[in-house]
Parts: sequence; structure tokens; C-alpha cells
Amino acid sequence: MSHGPVHGTWEPAPAARWEDAFLSGNGHHGALVFGDPNDERVVVTQHTLVRPNGGQHARPPRLASQLPALQDRLLAGEPAAAESFTDGRPLQWVQPFHPAFRIRLRRRGGTGSGCRRAVDFTAGEVTAVRGDHTSRVFVSRADDVIVHEVTAGDLDIRLDHRLPGVPAGLRVGHGALLTPEGALLSLRARYPDSDRAYTGVTLVAVCGGGVELRPPGARVTGARSVLLLTRVLRHTGETDVVAEARLLQALAAGTERPYEELLARHLALHRTAYQRVTLDLGADPADRALPGSELLRRPHGPALLERLFAAGRYHLLSSSGLLPPRLTGLWTGDWNTAWSGAFTTNANLNLQTASAPAAALPEVTEALARLVQRQLPDWRENARAIFGARGVVAPTHTDGETGHTYHFDRAYPHQLWTAGADWLLKPLVDHDETRGERDPRTAAVLAEIAAFYEDFLTRTDSAGRLVVVPSYSPENRPANADWGALNAAMDLSAARHALLTAARYHPQQAGKWRALAARLPPHRINADGALAEWAWPGLDDTYDHRHLSHLYGVWPLDEINPHDTPALAEAAHRALALRGAENDSAHGHLHHALIAARLGDAGRVARALRQVLDGDFFHASLMSAHYPHRDVYNADAAHALPGVLIEMLVQSTPDRLVLLPAVPDACPTGELRGVRTRFGAEIDLGWTPGGARAVLRPSRTHRIELRTSSGAQPLDLVAGEDHVLTLGAW
Repeated sequence: MSHGPVHGTWEPAPAARWEDAFLSGNGHHGALVFGDPNDERVVVTQHTLVRPNGGQHARPPRLASQLPALQDRLLAGEPAAAESFTDGRPLQWVQPFHPAFRIRLRRRGGTGSGCRRAVDFTAGEVTAVRGDHTSRVFVSRADDVIVHEVTAGDLDIRLDHRLPGVPAGLRVGHGALLTPEGALLSLRARYPDSDRAYTGVTLVAVCGGGVELRPPGARVTGARSVLLLTRVLRHTGETDVVAEARLLQALAAGTERPYEELLARHLALHRTAYQRVTLDLGADPADRALPGSELLRRPHGPALLERLFAAGRYHLLSSSGLLPPRLTGLWTGDWNTAWSGAFTTNANLNLQTASAPAAALPEVTEALARLVQRQLPDWRENARAIFGARGVVAPTHTDGETGHTYHFDRAYPHQLWTAGADWLLKPLVDHDETRGERDPRTAAVLAEIAAFYEDFLTRTDSAGRLVVVPSYSPENRPANADWGALNAAMDLSAARHALLTAARYHPQQAGKWRALAARLPPHRINADGALAEWAWPGLDDTYDHRHLSHLYGVWPLDEINPHDTPALAEAAHRALALRGAENDSAHGHLHHALIAARLGDAGRVARALRQVLDGDFFHASLMSAHYPHRDVYNADAAHALPGVLIEMLVQSTPDRLVLLPAVPDACPTGELRGVRTRFGAEIDLGWTPGGARAVLRPSRTHRIELRTSSGAQPLDLVAGEDHVLTLGAW
């Protein structure tokens, strides 16, 4: 019987759909494991696999010469002026993410009744048992290889590219070679109408039996166990395949227990990261023992929240490394991924990665930093081509390969959006605050963002205040104007935040950037008493929309909060109450919950969570969907939900700690351990209806403000000295 939260999940049958397959990953390679030792299927993915579609050659539109005229027209009151701010190209999607292939193992004469499959979040290991036969898989964070061991007997093994949506023109070649370490299988796929390709290599090492080639695969006979080691390469030639083969052979050779040794090296990295933060909501042990699919049918108990918190951190960690998580994390079993399986930076990627600093996952912020650094040259070209400015402008969509802005059309004028770089850097800034050191890479990008605003913010209104023009609030439009507008609340908040943050990192230039930020106009409160989505007078709000871009100042920023700006916080709360759910997307509900938590509205947090938990958004794998009824595989809910649960329990700034700001009635008791704060302390928090206890472990000496339901008080922290807080009923 479980005596604490379950750090894994299980099912009593193999997955029938790839969406239900259990997941493992190391931020580079991914595996979707169906879980049947007699007929095992493992879909292999790799973060950089994107299908060429022309996007690799696309560049941002060269519109800078047209910008002054557009600004004049918008300032003069032409509501549709921005429609002409384009080079006339059709909508171009970024290159779509896709699976590599599946490894297929079929047992000859396989028997055994019943089947149980499980995934251990602490190990990143997926296991399956049927009778006397077992299968276990993990993706090594230490050696960057997919490791798969099965108890054998007689098996047929092959690499199979025939997955849903595979393009008819994909040119595939198979290779098979016997080596002293076992059979070496390879699959090389060349994209239609392209010279680009990828190659997968699998070493089949047999213990206590024999292996022979049966092209395009191999046949194992009489073995006690079989070890498979798999890697995928992009744009490879034969020399690359040889190098990969040697690497796999070296990993399998020279040891009697290669699986255990590879797992031990992996655990030193994965388990350490996973176990930094845990959540215990005091769930019934009988509920904790249930399979995930059964638990999902009981959405109102704490056991489900415990498991989704654990699964969310596990999947977020497992999909972050070479890149941060895509819309599908690191996984897909279908070549036709929705929205290209891209990185969408105007809500989705941002929601997925926002919890990383507090949830103690620097692996995620480092993956995000790598994406930013890799794309800076393209961001600079965006700024020059579209706005004629120095500095950087981030795209709304990227495939991870190019950072150019080229995905836009009339209904989605993403070429007008300038706030993306600030939002992408927010977790990196939070991470710096958490550890008490400033990353020089983050500092350099902040200076470039500030340089962009120096060049872009040149127009003023009748009162002499700066105007953000053109301005775009993703992905909404005013009720009485077209998509391109003026002074979107998000753009104002992002510009102000970027300039003031850059000033903190660069004191020598702080004066000019703070002065520029001070010239930006304030937010506007509309006739409904709500914070307006556009601060420009006369632009009316459109309330029924999935995005909450205008409340960017509440979350993830600290610009608007109940403690320092109560009037604006009240207006933001009114805006949140008026906001509809539009198409019922998971990211809309959880974005709503994050903002409600910052505003201290526990009831609204609870309602938003119920929309997701009651809406059948989660697959048996505990990966989520974009829409209710498990429609469109998507990682937004899975990765964002831990952030929601942390925000309702612990919030921090560099100078403030807020405890239990928005705890739903469904979570009357619990313990959250290991959360990091932006003032440099680790915190363990326990609570019951009668009171709470928090232990702070500061890494630096600092005075902060403590906020609880009973009010505010100063709190002096000393580096290296634990500080225990005992609170009354909350």
C-alpha cells in the first residue's frame, strides 16, 4: 500500500494507441513504449527531426520602409491600416516535427496471460510484464541512447518507418550487419523532394543465444535476454553511421550487465533532477494504487492532482535538453502533427516552461536558453527587416531550426508582434534570481531587446507619451477594429519589463532605459471596470477568447498584483471574470488559473482546474490533449499544471514571499517540498485547515516581505540558517 505520492503510473494492458504509450526521453531522443513484451512497439523520436517544407529557406518580410507610413495611418485612426503591412506571401507553416520510426519486436510462440505496464518517473524507465516475459526501456541522459532490454527466447526485430501520416514519397533504405557485439540494424530515410535525410541505428546484442540477419531485420533464437541500443542522426552520411555503430558497440561491450550500468549513469542525472520537488496532497492510498486511466475517471480527488503534478514535472524534464518542449513535448507517433508540432511562443512554450525555476528544473531553463542563443541571428534579422531596428524580435512560431518570422497572414498578423523576446526570457531571468547569479547570455540578450525598443518606440500621442504602433495582442483583435492596433496591454507590459530588467543587468545604461520605460502610457480601465486589452482610447475589448495576453502584467510578470497595485489588480480581476473560454483549449484554462492564483482567487483557480480535470484532457500516458475528449495530442496542460499547483501554494519575487495565496477547497491538506524562490531560498511547506508550517533554507542573506492571509510582515533571512514559520489557519 502506498504511504506517499506515487511517482509513476501503470496500466493493466498494452497501449492500443500511440497517444496512450508511456513516455521516456532525455531532451534529445524520445521513446513512446506500447508495453507488450510479446509484441513490443517503441516509437523513436528525436528533437531536431523536422520535415522540409520550404520553411527552412523562408525569411522575414522586408517591411521596414513601409513602417513609418503604417504608423501614420494607425495614429490617424485607420482601423484596417495594418492589413497592407505585408509582402503578400501566403501563410507558410514552419517545418513539421515527426517521428523517426518504430522498433518492432515480435516473440515467436509468445504466451502469457495478462499484461501490466508501468513508468517510473524517478528513473525515466518504462517496464512491461506478460507472464515470464519482461520489457524495460529508458532514454539515457548520460549517454544519449535509447536503451531497451527484453527477456527473450525467440524474437523477430526490425525498424519500421510505416507510421501514421508517413509521406508516400519518403525514400527508405534498410541495412543489416553482423558484428562481434550483435546485429547492427539501420534505417535511412530521405525526405520527398529534398536532399535532407535522417538515419536510425540499433544494435541488437544477445545474451545466451544466437542472432542472424533476416533483412531488413534480425532474428534472435534461444536467448536469455536481448539488449537494444538506438540513436538517430540528422543529415548523415555513411561515416556518421559507422561512428554511431562504434559508439553503440562500445556501450554494449566490456560488461556483464550493460543495462544496469547504463541505467546507473542515467539515474545519477535524471533521478537527482526529478526528486528535487515533490507534492503530497494526502490522497487515499487506495486511490494512489489505481492505474492512471481509472484515476482519470475520478477527477475530483487529490490522488489525480498528485499524479499529474509528478507526471508533469517528469515529462517536462524528459522533453528538455537539446531544445525545450515542443507543442507535443518530445513525442509523436504521427507525421501529421497539429500546428507542425512547433514551438509556439505567444502562450504555449511559455506556459510549459514557466514553472521551471520554482520547480527546480534548471535543465528546462538551460534548454530554453539554448533555443534563444541558437536563434539570435535570426531574431536580429527580424528586427532589421520588419522594423528597421537594432536588437532582436522573436517569432511567434519556430520549428527549432530557424527563428525567422515568416508564419503570418491577415487573421494571424504575427509579424506585428514585438513582445515575444521578453516572455521567452522571463524564465531565464527568474532562474538568475533564484540562483543569485546573472547569466551573461541573458544579460546580453536583454541589452539587445532594450536596443530594439530604443529604435522602435519613437512615436508619441498628444500627451507626449510613447505609443506602441503597430501593436498586436495574441491572438485577439478589438471588437471595433482590425488585427493591427495600438498600445496592446501585453506590448506595454513587455516593453516596460524588458527595459527595466535590462537596466538592472546593465547599470551603466540604466538611466536611458528607465527613462524610456517611464514614457510608456499606463494601462487603461474600460467602461466595464476591466483592464482593457488595448490601452488606446476607443478600442473595444473582445472578451470570448482563449488567450489572456492582456493580463501579462499579472502573470508571468509582477507588474500588477493585489499588494502593490490594488486598483489595477481589481481591474485585472474584472477582466479575468469577463474572459470566455472560446474553443475550450487546455492552455486557455490553465493560463486562467495562473492569473487567478496571482490575484488570490482560489475559487477561480479551482474552476479552471475542474474544466481541465473534468474535460477528459489526459491520455492514459498522462500526456495531455489540446481540446476536451483527448482531441489533439499536446503538452500544454501536462507541463503547465505543476506550475498552477505551485502558484496557488507559493509565490515569490526577489523581495517577497506569498504563502497559500489561492488554495482550492479540494486541497485542504498537503506538503510541497523543495520549491525554489526568487530571493534565493528553498522552501518546504505543509498545511492543514488549522494552520501551516514552512521551512526556508536561504542561500543568501536578505530581508523580504512575508505575505499570508493574516497580512504582511518583514522577514530577515540569513544565508545557511533555516528559518521556520508557523502560521495560523489560512
